[in-house]
Formats: sequence, C-alpha cells, structure tokens
Amino acid sequence: MGKTADAIAEGVAIATAAARLTVRNHILVETIAHGAPFDPAAFAPFAHDTLIALADEQQQAGDLARRQAKKAWGRFSDPDGTHDYRDRDTRNLRKRRRQYVGVAKELRRRAEDPEAVRELVEHARDAAWGDVEANLQRRLTVEGMRPDLDPDYERMRAARMQSLRLVDLPRLAAHRRHVTAAAAEAAGDAPD
Repeated sequence: MGKTADAIAEGVAIATAAARLTVRNHILVETIAHGAPFDPAAFAPFAHDTLIALADEQQQAGDLARRQAKKAWGRFSDPDGTHDYRDRDTRNLRKRRRQYVGVAKELRRRAEDPEAVRELVEHARDAAWGDVEANLQRRLTVEGMRPDLDPDYERMRAARMQSLRLVDLPRLAAHRRHVTAAAAEAAGDAPD
C-alpha cells in the first residue's frame, strides 16, 4: 500500500503544480492585461474550478484504466501494441486506477478546503510576482547597462552602432515624417 500512497502523493504534487501554473497565468492575465487588482478572494473560485477540473481528469483516467482492465481480463495472446493490454496487465491496471482515483479524491478534498484554495492562490501569486520581477530585472539589466559594467561593451559597440544607423534612425525618421504629415493634414483641415 505504501507504493500506491507514494504514487498518489506524487500525482497530487504534480497536479498541484499544474494548478498553480494555471492560476498563476490567470492572475497575470487578469492583473496585467485586464488591469484588475489582485484580490485573493476573487481568484479563489478559479483556483477551486481548476482543482476540480484536474480531479475530473484524474477520475476519467481511472475510468479508462478500469475499462482497459475489463477488456484485458481473460486475454492471453500476445499484445499488438503498447496499449493492447492482456490478462497479465490487469493487476497493474487496477493499481493504476486506484492511484488515479486517489489523486482525484485528494484534489476534490483540497478544492473544498478554503485554506488549501487560499494557499494555492497565494503560491500562484508568488509565482506570478516572480515572473514579473524576473522580467523587470532582465529589462532593467539590459536597458540600464553601463559601459563600465558590461564586459562585452567594446566588442558589441560596432554592432550596436550599425543597428542604430540601419534600424533605429530610419524608424525615427519615418515616425517624424508621419507626425509632421499628420500635423500638416490637421492644420490644413482646420477651419480658419
């Protein structure tokens, strides 16, 4: 029984990580893309539904293992492929079913536990903040680099200057022409 319990614990850990990733992405979209304030209570229903969806997925996998075991029972010929189970596989399929069902049961228990849902949302928020912080750090490091702190400054200077001449200055000139043309058009359309 210890091996089944270990497999269930591992399955719950993997599913929890998946739930945290899903909730993290939802937090990022809602707070950054849609400008919503972060309120743990607002994200709790989504976290709950995410855990339930993962539990349903595990239950479906358990049901599939049960059907496969039923189909394999009494079949003693050689299998035709990886998922062509035989009687000798039924014990493993029953064990796999117990593991899937155990993971589903634990995920449902956590979904109904407000403290577990709150903890999931908090860990997802921390992960989302970690992503934002890392992105800002990366941008600040690149955009705020000083020549005396960059060991490749001299070696990359020629490439940066070429990029400035071939990309940035033409883009700036095109933008300036567009702004000037728009201002002239607006001045020409304005009544005297």
